[in-house]
Amino acid sequence: MAVGLLVDCFYYELGHSDFVHSFFSTISYHLEKEGWGTKYPLLMDELYNGKLSWIDVSDVKADLIEIEQKLLKYSPEYVVWDIDDLSKAPPWGDKMNPQIKSLANYFAAANGRTFFEVIRVAMDVAKEDKCDIKLRHI
Repeated sequence: MAVGLLVDCFYYELGHSDFVHSFFSTISYHLEKEGWGTKYPLLMDELYNGKLSWIDVSDVKADLIEIEQKLLKYSPEYVVWDIDDLSKAPPWGDKMNPQIKSLANYFAAANGRTFFEVIRVAMDVAKEDKCDIKLRHI
């Protein structure tokens, strides 16, 4: 099942629901030592659970920059496929695109843009149009 961001009538696809969950799992596992949503509640609780208010976009954009910079320090083998079951691994195992150098560029949509890029574009539109961002399964 595909997951993406809906801003008004604009849809920004991220990818399969397992892959999107892995993105959030990886962030929480490596960067939120006190547990899911403790350091980045707007991203990890609000957006992940369905909706981020356009009013909070500036704060989340700052968080995304910080997260991306921190994930640059982790090599791809540190991906967390499912924070609820750490024994799970990506279905492709360790066979991945050689261009993936860190967890910052591990998560990419079908169009080749990283999740960070896609989320930032959706946030720019949300702020400009004063519309909330909704995480949707299609």
